[in-house]
Amino acid sequence: MCQKFTPDELNRMNHQSKNDIIFQMQDRLDKLEHDYETLIEQIRLANQQKFGRSTEKLSEIAGQLSFFNEPEAFCDETAGEPDIDDVIDECLKKPRRPKKKGQREEDLKDFPQEEVPHDVSRDTLDAAFGEGNWKTMPDEIYWQLRFEPAKWIAEKHIIKVYVGTDGLHQDEFLRGDHPKTLFKGSIATASLEAAIINSKYVNSMPIDRISKDFDANGLHLSRQTMSNWTVWSAERYFTPVYDYMKARQLQAHVNQCDETTVEVIHDDRPAGSKSYMWVHLTGELSPDPKIIVYEYQKTRHSDHPKEYYKDFKGILVTDGLAQYHKIARELEHLENANCWAHYPRSIVIPKASLHVA
Repeated sequence: MCQKFTPDELNRMNHQSKNDIIFQMQDRLDKLEHDYETLIEQIRLANQQKFGRSTEKLSEIAGQLSFFNEPEAFCDETAGEPDIDDVIDECLKKPRRPKKKGQREEDLKDFPQEEVPHDVSRDTLDAAFGEGNWKTMPDEIYWQLRFEPAKWIAEKHIIKVYVGTDGLHQDEFLRGDHPKTLFKGSIATASLEAAIINSKYVNSMPIDRISKDFDANGLHLSRQTMSNWTVWSAERYFTPVYDYMKARQLQAHVNQCDETTVEVIHDDRPAGSKSYMWVHLTGELSPDPKIIVYEYQKTRHSDHPKEYYKDFKGILVTDGLAQYHKIARELEHLENANCWAHYPRSIVIPKASLHVA
Protein backbone atom coordinates (compact mmCIF):
# COMPACT_ATOMS: atom_id res chain seq x y z
CA MET A 1 0.00 0.00 0.00
CA CYS A 2 1.15 3.56 -0.65
CA GLN A 3 2.08 5.48 2.51
CA LYS A 4 -0.39 8.24 3.35
CA PHE A 5 0.58 11.56 4.92
CA THR A 6 -1.53 13.88 7.03
CA PRO A 7 -1.69 17.62 6.25
CA ASP A 8 0.49 18.35 9.31
CA GLU A 9 3.14 15.88 8.18
CA LEU A 10 3.23 17.42 4.71
CA ASN A 11 3.52 20.93 6.18
CA ARG A 12 6.53 19.90 8.27
CA MET A 13 8.36 18.35 5.28
CA ASN A 14 11.08 20.25 3.49
CA HIS A 15 10.98 20.98 -0.23
CA GLN A 16 13.19 18.03 -1.24
CA SER A 17 11.07 15.51 0.67
CA LYS A 18 7.93 16.71 -1.06
CA ASN A 19 9.64 16.38 -4.46
CA ASP A 20 10.64 12.81 -3.63
CA ILE A 21 7.03 11.95 -2.81
CA ILE A 22 5.83 13.49 -6.11
CA PHE A 23 8.41 11.53 -8.11
CA GLN A 24 7.35 8.31 -6.39
CA MET A 25 3.70 9.03 -7.22
CA GLN A 26 4.57 9.67 -10.88
CA ASP A 27 6.41 6.36 -11.10
CA ARG A 28 3.50 4.55 -9.48
CA LEU A 29 1.01 6.22 -11.84
CA ASP A 30 3.06 5.18 -14.89
CA LYS A 31 3.09 1.59 -13.66
CA LEU A 32 -0.66 1.62 -13.05
CA GLU A 33 -1.32 2.94 -16.58
CA HIS A 34 0.95 0.27 -18.06
CA ASP A 35 -0.78 -2.48 -16.07
CA TYR A 36 -4.18 -1.14 -17.14
CA GLU A 37 -3.27 -1.17 -20.85
CA THR A 38 -1.79 -4.66 -20.48
CA LEU A 39 -4.98 -5.92 -18.87
CA ILE A 40 -7.15 -4.41 -21.63
CA GLU A 41 -4.95 -6.07 -24.28
CA GLN A 42 -5.17 -9.44 -22.53
CA ILE A 43 -8.96 -9.18 -22.41
CA ARG A 44 -9.09 -8.26 -26.11
CA LEU A 45 -6.93 -11.25 -27.08
CA ALA A 46 -8.95 -13.57 -24.85
CA ASN A 47 -12.18 -12.41 -26.50
CA GLN A 48 -10.62 -12.86 -29.93
CA GLN A 49 -9.60 -16.43 -29.09
CA LYS A 50 -12.99 -17.27 -27.62
CA PHE A 51 -15.35 -15.45 -29.97
CA GLY A 52 -13.26 -14.59 -33.05
CA ARG A 53 -13.25 -16.41 -36.38
CA SER A 54 -11.30 -19.66 -36.38
CA THR A 55 -11.22 -20.04 -40.14
CA GLU A 56 -10.45 -17.92 -43.19
CA LYS A 57 -13.44 -19.32 -45.05
CA LEU A 58 -16.19 -16.78 -45.55
CA SER A 59 -19.79 -17.73 -44.98
CA GLU A 60 -20.73 -15.60 -47.96
CA ILE A 61 -19.06 -13.40 -50.52
CA ALA A 62 -18.87 -9.80 -49.36
CA GLY A 63 -21.39 -7.72 -51.29
CA GLN A 64 -23.11 -10.77 -52.78
CA LEU A 65 -26.87 -10.29 -52.85
CA SER A 66 -29.72 -12.67 -53.49
CA PHE A 67 -30.54 -12.93 -57.17
CA PHE A 68 -34.25 -13.37 -56.60
CA ASN A 69 -35.66 -11.38 -53.69
CA GLU A 70 -33.67 -8.16 -53.59
CA PRO A 71 -36.77 -5.94 -54.04
CA GLU A 72 -38.62 -7.73 -51.22
CA ALA A 73 -35.57 -7.64 -48.94
CA PHE A 74 -34.93 -3.94 -49.34
CA CYS A 75 -38.51 -2.67 -49.67
CA ASP A 76 -39.37 -0.04 -47.03
CA GLU A 77 -42.61 1.84 -47.59
CA THR A 78 -41.80 4.24 -44.74
CA ALA A 79 -38.66 5.53 -46.44
CA GLY A 80 -38.98 8.92 -48.10
CA GLU A 81 -38.31 9.64 -51.74
CA PRO A 82 -34.68 10.59 -52.50
CA ASP A 83 -33.92 14.16 -53.46
CA ILE A 84 -32.76 14.69 -57.03
CA ASP A 85 -29.36 15.77 -55.71
CA ASP A 86 -28.95 12.40 -54.00
CA VAL A 87 -29.22 10.42 -57.23
CA ILE A 88 -27.04 12.50 -59.51
CA ASP A 89 -23.77 10.85 -60.42
CA GLU A 90 -21.18 12.04 -57.92
CA CYS A 91 -18.70 12.73 -60.71
CA LEU A 92 -21.03 15.47 -61.96
CA LYS A 93 -21.45 17.09 -58.58
CA LYS A 94 -19.24 19.47 -56.72
CA PRO A 95 -18.51 18.92 -53.00
CA ARG A 96 -21.58 19.37 -50.81
CA ARG A 97 -22.26 23.02 -50.04
CA PRO A 98 -25.27 24.96 -48.81
CA LYS A 99 -27.82 25.10 -51.62
CA LYS A 100 -27.97 28.24 -53.65
CA LYS A 101 -30.54 29.41 -56.13
CA GLY A 102 -30.25 27.53 -59.42
CA GLN A 103 -28.01 24.80 -57.94
CA ARG A 104 -30.29 21.98 -59.04
CA GLU A 105 -30.31 23.23 -62.62
CA GLU A 106 -26.52 23.43 -62.46
CA ASP A 107 -26.33 19.82 -61.25
CA LEU A 108 -28.45 18.63 -64.16
CA LYS A 109 -26.90 20.73 -66.90
CA ASP A 110 -24.84 17.82 -68.34
CA PHE A 111 -27.90 15.63 -68.91
CA PRO A 112 -30.09 15.88 -72.02
CA GLN A 113 -32.99 18.14 -71.11
CA GLU A 114 -36.46 18.80 -72.37
CA GLU A 115 -39.16 21.17 -71.16
CA VAL A 116 -42.62 19.87 -70.29
CA PRO A 117 -45.05 22.85 -70.04
CA HIS A 118 -48.20 22.64 -67.92
CA ASP A 119 -50.42 25.60 -68.81
CA VAL A 120 -53.96 26.64 -67.98
CA SER A 121 -56.24 27.51 -70.89
CA ARG A 122 -57.68 31.02 -71.19
CA ASP A 123 -61.23 29.64 -70.93
CA THR A 124 -60.37 27.95 -67.63
CA LEU A 125 -58.82 31.16 -66.27
CA ASP A 126 -61.81 33.28 -67.26
CA ALA A 127 -64.15 30.76 -65.70
CA ALA A 128 -62.17 30.77 -62.44
CA PHE A 129 -61.45 34.52 -62.04
CA GLY A 130 -63.80 36.26 -64.42
CA GLU A 131 -62.97 37.43 -67.92
CA GLY A 132 -59.62 39.23 -67.93
CA ASN A 133 -59.37 39.36 -64.11
CA TRP A 134 -56.06 37.52 -63.92
CA LYS A 135 -52.38 37.97 -64.73
CA THR A 136 -49.37 35.71 -65.24
CA MET A 137 -47.08 35.04 -62.25
CA PRO A 138 -43.52 33.62 -62.29
CA ASP A 139 -43.50 29.96 -63.32
CA GLU A 140 -43.11 27.20 -60.76
CA ILE A 141 -40.35 24.81 -61.80
CA TYR A 142 -39.45 21.36 -60.51
CA TRP A 143 -37.05 18.77 -61.88
CA GLN A 144 -37.40 15.02 -62.44
CA LEU A 145 -35.19 12.35 -63.97
CA ARG A 146 -36.72 10.01 -66.55
CA PHE A 147 -35.12 6.67 -67.39
CA GLU A 148 -35.26 5.34 -70.94
CA PRO A 149 -34.30 1.72 -71.68
CA ALA A 150 -31.19 1.09 -73.74
CA LYS A 151 -31.56 1.86 -77.41
CA TRP A 152 -29.69 0.70 -80.45
CA ILE A 153 -28.88 2.63 -83.59
CA ALA A 154 -28.42 0.73 -86.84
CA GLU A 155 -25.47 2.35 -88.60
CA LYS A 156 -25.66 2.12 -92.38
CA HIS A 157 -22.10 2.68 -93.59
CA ILE A 158 -22.06 3.87 -97.20
CA ILE A 159 -18.62 3.45 -98.76
CA LYS A 160 -18.13 5.40 -101.95
CA VAL A 161 -16.37 3.35 -104.63
CA TYR A 162 -14.55 4.78 -107.62
CA VAL A 163 -12.77 3.13 -110.55
CA GLY A 164 -10.21 4.47 -112.95
CA THR A 165 -11.39 4.63 -116.55
CA ASP A 166 -8.22 5.54 -118.46
CA GLY A 167 -4.48 5.76 -118.26
CA LEU A 168 -2.19 3.86 -115.91
CA HIS A 169 -4.88 3.38 -113.25
CA GLN A 170 -7.61 2.08 -115.50
CA ASP A 171 -9.83 -0.48 -113.75
CA GLU A 172 -8.24 0.27 -110.34
CA PHE A 173 -10.67 0.78 -107.46
CA LEU A 174 -10.56 3.40 -104.73
CA ARG A 175 -12.88 3.30 -101.72
CA GLY A 176 -13.70 5.90 -99.12
CA ASP A 177 -11.94 5.59 -95.78
CA HIS A 178 -14.01 3.78 -93.18
CA PRO A 179 -13.38 2.27 -89.74
CA LYS A 180 -12.51 -1.39 -89.54
CA THR A 181 -15.23 -3.65 -88.23
CA LEU A 182 -14.78 -5.34 -84.87
CA PHE A 183 -15.27 -8.76 -86.46
CA LYS A 184 -15.45 -9.41 -90.19
CA GLY A 185 -19.03 -9.57 -91.43
CA SER A 186 -20.45 -8.91 -87.97
CA ILE A 187 -22.93 -6.27 -86.80
CA ALA A 188 -20.98 -5.95 -83.53
CA THR A 189 -19.53 -2.60 -82.54
CA ALA A 190 -17.14 -1.76 -79.73
CA SER A 191 -19.94 -0.10 -77.75
CA LEU A 192 -22.27 -3.10 -78.12
CA GLU A 193 -19.63 -5.61 -77.05
CA ALA A 194 -18.63 -3.31 -74.17
CA ALA A 195 -22.23 -3.39 -72.95
CA ILE A 196 -22.20 -7.20 -73.01
CA ILE A 197 -18.87 -7.42 -71.18
CA ASN A 198 -19.98 -4.87 -68.61
CA SER A 199 -23.20 -6.78 -67.91
CA LYS A 200 -21.42 -10.13 -67.72
CA TYR A 201 -18.27 -9.32 -65.75
CA VAL A 202 -19.08 -6.11 -63.88
CA ASN A 203 -22.75 -6.69 -63.08
CA SER A 204 -22.36 -10.52 -62.87
CA MET A 205 -25.32 -11.24 -65.16
CA PRO A 206 -25.46 -14.63 -66.92
CA ILE A 207 -25.27 -14.46 -70.70
CA ASP A 208 -28.78 -15.92 -70.97
CA ARG A 209 -30.18 -13.12 -68.82
CA ILE A 210 -28.37 -10.50 -70.89
CA SER A 211 -29.85 -12.03 -74.02
CA LYS A 212 -33.36 -11.89 -72.56
CA ASP A 213 -32.84 -8.30 -71.43
CA PHE A 214 -31.77 -7.28 -74.93
CA ASP A 215 -34.67 -9.22 -76.43
CA ALA A 216 -37.14 -7.34 -74.21
CA ASN A 217 -35.83 -4.11 -75.72
CA GLY A 218 -36.18 -5.25 -79.31
CA LEU A 219 -32.77 -6.78 -80.08
CA HIS A 220 -32.41 -10.53 -80.42
CA LEU A 221 -28.87 -11.75 -79.80
CA SER A 222 -28.43 -15.39 -78.90
CA ARG A 223 -26.18 -16.63 -76.11
CA GLN A 224 -23.99 -18.24 -78.75
CA THR A 225 -23.49 -14.97 -80.61
CA MET A 226 -22.64 -12.98 -77.49
CA SER A 227 -20.33 -15.73 -76.25
CA ASN A 228 -18.51 -15.76 -79.57
CA TRP A 229 -18.04 -12.01 -79.54
CA THR A 230 -16.70 -12.06 -76.00
CA VAL A 231 -14.21 -14.86 -76.70
CA TRP A 232 -13.07 -13.22 -79.93
CA SER A 233 -12.62 -9.90 -78.16
CA ALA A 234 -10.48 -11.56 -75.51
CA GLU A 235 -8.33 -13.30 -78.10
CA ARG A 236 -7.94 -10.43 -80.55
CA TYR A 237 -8.06 -7.25 -78.50
CA PHE A 238 -7.50 -8.00 -74.82
CA THR A 239 -4.49 -10.32 -75.08
CA PRO A 240 -2.09 -7.41 -75.81
CA VAL A 241 -3.57 -5.53 -72.84
CA TYR A 242 -3.13 -8.61 -70.64
CA ASP A 243 0.49 -9.00 -71.74
CA TYR A 244 1.21 -5.32 -71.08
CA MET A 245 -0.36 -5.44 -67.62
CA LYS A 246 1.66 -8.55 -66.76
CA ALA A 247 4.88 -6.91 -67.93
CA ARG A 248 4.16 -3.80 -65.84
CA GLN A 249 3.26 -5.90 -62.81
CA LEU A 250 6.50 -7.88 -62.95
CA GLN A 251 8.47 -4.62 -62.88
CA ALA A 252 7.30 -4.02 -59.31
CA HIS A 253 9.67 -5.10 -56.53
CA VAL A 254 6.88 -6.65 -54.43
CA ASN A 255 4.02 -8.71 -55.83
CA GLN A 256 1.29 -10.87 -54.33
CA CYS A 257 -0.17 -14.13 -55.56
CA ASP A 258 -3.01 -16.41 -54.48
CA GLU A 259 -5.19 -19.05 -56.07
CA THR A 260 -8.81 -20.05 -55.60
CA THR A 261 -11.03 -22.79 -56.94
CA VAL A 262 -13.44 -22.09 -59.77
CA GLU A 263 -15.85 -24.35 -61.62
CA VAL A 264 -15.74 -24.26 -65.40
CA ILE A 265 -18.15 -26.12 -67.65
CA HIS A 266 -17.33 -27.74 -70.99
CA ASP A 267 -13.56 -27.99 -70.51
CA ASP A 268 -13.27 -31.67 -71.55
CA ARG A 269 -13.47 -32.88 -67.94
CA PRO A 270 -16.26 -34.34 -65.79
CA ALA A 271 -18.77 -31.87 -64.38
CA GLY A 272 -17.73 -30.44 -61.03
CA SER A 273 -14.00 -30.81 -61.67
CA LYS A 274 -11.92 -28.25 -59.81
CA SER A 275 -10.13 -25.57 -61.76
CA TYR A 276 -8.10 -22.70 -60.38
CA MET A 277 -7.95 -18.97 -60.87
CA TRP A 278 -4.49 -17.65 -60.04
CA VAL A 279 -4.57 -14.00 -59.04
CA HIS A 280 -1.43 -11.88 -59.42
CA LEU A 281 -1.30 -8.32 -58.13
CA THR A 282 1.15 -5.61 -57.20
CA GLY A 283 1.93 -5.07 -53.53
CA GLU A 284 -0.49 -3.01 -51.48
CA LEU A 285 2.18 -0.44 -50.59
CA SER A 286 3.88 -0.54 -53.97
CA PRO A 287 4.45 2.84 -55.65
CA ASP A 288 3.64 1.16 -58.96
CA PRO A 289 0.12 1.32 -60.44
CA LYS A 290 -2.40 -1.07 -58.90
CA ILE A 291 -2.49 -4.04 -61.28
CA ILE A 292 -4.48 -7.26 -60.88
CA VAL A 293 -4.08 -10.07 -63.42
CA TYR A 294 -6.31 -13.17 -63.41
CA GLU A 295 -4.88 -16.39 -64.85
CA TYR A 296 -7.06 -19.46 -65.36
CA GLN A 297 -5.48 -22.90 -65.06
CA LYS A 298 -6.94 -26.38 -64.72
CA THR A 299 -4.58 -27.41 -61.90
CA ARG A 300 -2.75 -26.11 -58.84
CA HIS A 301 0.61 -27.30 -60.13
CA SER A 302 3.69 -25.23 -59.31
CA ASP A 303 4.51 -25.01 -63.02
CA HIS A 304 1.87 -22.30 -63.42
CA PRO A 305 3.31 -19.69 -61.01
CA LYS A 306 6.82 -20.73 -62.04
CA GLU A 307 6.07 -19.92 -65.67
CA TYR A 308 4.37 -16.65 -64.73
CA TYR A 309 7.19 -15.41 -62.49
CA LYS A 310 10.16 -16.87 -64.35
CA ASP A 311 11.44 -13.37 -65.22
CA PHE A 312 10.43 -11.71 -61.95
CA LYS A 313 13.11 -10.29 -59.68
CA GLY A 314 11.76 -9.37 -56.27
CA ILE A 315 9.58 -10.50 -53.38
CA LEU A 316 6.43 -12.58 -53.85
CA VAL A 317 3.99 -12.45 -50.91
CA THR A 318 1.83 -15.59 -50.67
CA ASP A 319 0.14 -17.97 -48.26
CA GLY A 320 1.92 -21.11 -47.05
CA LEU A 321 1.17 -23.25 -50.12
CA ALA A 322 4.14 -25.54 -50.82
CA GLN A 323 4.12 -24.65 -54.53
CA TYR A 324 5.28 -21.11 -53.75
CA HIS A 325 8.19 -22.31 -51.62
CA LYS A 326 9.11 -24.71 -54.41
CA ILE A 327 9.34 -22.02 -57.08
CA ALA A 328 11.31 -19.81 -54.67
CA ARG A 329 13.93 -22.55 -54.51
CA GLU A 330 13.92 -23.01 -58.28
CA LEU A 331 13.89 -19.34 -59.37
CA GLU A 332 17.10 -17.60 -58.40
CA HIS A 333 15.79 -14.02 -58.31
CA LEU A 334 12.47 -14.70 -56.56
CA GLU A 335 12.13 -14.49 -52.78
CA ASN A 336 8.99 -15.88 -51.14
CA ALA A 337 7.47 -13.99 -48.20
CA ASN A 338 4.53 -15.46 -46.31
CA CYS A 339 1.44 -13.45 -45.46
CA TRP A 340 0.74 -13.07 -41.73
CA ALA A 341 -3.00 -13.20 -42.37
CA HIS A 342 -2.66 -16.89 -43.31
CA TYR A 343 -0.77 -18.01 -40.21
CA PRO A 344 -2.66 -20.34 -37.83
CA ARG A 345 -4.34 -18.57 -34.94
CA SER A 346 -2.34 -20.72 -32.50
CA ILE A 347 0.81 -19.05 -33.81
CA VAL A 348 -0.38 -15.51 -34.40
CA ILE A 349 -2.20 -14.87 -31.12
CA PRO A 350 0.62 -15.99 -28.77
CA LYS A 351 3.03 -13.82 -30.74
CA ALA A 352 0.63 -10.90 -30.43
CA SER A 353 0.53 -11.55 -26.69
CA LEU A 354 4.29 -11.43 -26.16
CA HIS A 355 4.37 -7.72 -25.32
CA VAL A 356 1.69 -8.17 -22.65
CA ALA A 357 3.08 -11.37 -21.13
